[in-house]
Amino acid sequence: MSIIFYIIIAFLALTVLVFFHELGHFLVARYFGVKVERFSIGFGTPIFKKVINGTEWVFAPILVGGYVKMKGQDDLNPLAKSSDPDSYNSKKPWQKILILLAGPFANLILAFFIYLFIALNGAPITTASGYIAPIVGEVAKDSPAFKAGLKEGDRIVKVGNFDIKYWYQITKSIQKSKDPITLVIIRDGKREVLTLNTKVVDGKNVYGESIKRRIIGIRPKITNINSKIDFGFVDAIKYAYNETINATMLISKGVGKVATGEVDSKNIGGAITIFDLIQKFAQKGFLYLLFIMALISVNLGVLNLLPIPALDGGHIMFNLYELVTRRELNERVYMTLTAMGWAFLLFLMFFGLYNDVNRLWLH
Repeated sequence: MSIIFYIIIAFLALTVLVFFHELGHFLVARYFGVKVERFSIGFGTPIFKKVINGTEWVFAPILVGGYVKMKGQDDLNPLAKSSDPDSYNSKKPWQKILILLAGPFANLILAFFIYLFIALNGAPITTASGYIAPIVGEVAKDSPAFKAGLKEGDRIVKVGNFDIKYWYQITKSIQKSKDPITLVIIRDGKREVLTLNTKVVDGKNVYGESIKRRIIGIRPKITNINSKIDFGFVDAIKYAYNETINATMLISKGVGKVATGEVDSKNIGGAITIFDLIQKFAQKGFLYLLFIMALISVNLGVLNLLPIPALDGGHIMFNLYELVTRRELNERVYMTLTAMGWAFLLFLMFFGLYNDVNRLWLH
């Protein structure tokens, strides 16, 4: 299929993620009696619109997101408030905080169910490599595992005090255990116990930082790189939960590291990177598309919680201030912070595009 087809798929995929984000805001706002004046999928002049239960549902041609407009809330004019009982402004701070949290939370819930669907339909091994069986495929010569007598085909069932079911648990357990480490393995149907000391090597973490890590010198047994991992229902739920939490922590730590300068800001990507990732994963197949959608959904949820005015996190901070002090933020301060927030977001957007263009130019 043509690249145009996959670009369209990328637009639709991102729109779905934004739709669920806005749906979270919409549902909780309606629960608290806030009138939602418009729910728009896309931007620009509406192609289709219909009023249902007082809300104008809009479909617009620029499919790069969407929004909900609540009564009494206008991001273009933050001081245009309404004191009507069905307005956003009339609600208590804790209610407004829940409305704001609902969008990011919806993204995390969506990611969980996407991961669950992937697991129940056979997760591609390249997207769930950590969940393969803990069977040794290769033992490096002269490594700690080699010297201890570990062999290809051995199934590791325990590392130190940690029970092992999936391969990723071996790596985590090695880092947590102290030397010497005891391995319990199954070989030819019999349990055996091996003892070894780990080796410390230089490596890189997921953020590209130099780290020291402990290894024993083994690789998993993979007979077919294109195979899938089948999960039972309970294990599928565990996989979905773990992947959602791991993605949340990965992105949260990454944002923190960029903010503190621990990770180079050239790693910030813009819209081009997002669309490029989606269309490349889409070319590999439907489950791959879902996998990257889940990751981007978590990304949307986490980034929207940043305490930047104009984002959900910024509005949450304003409402926390009101909740603690029992008074609204000074209007001039509110307007200044909001303008600064929008300016910062625009800067990030253009900086991300600048990085995108640089990556394309260099490659």
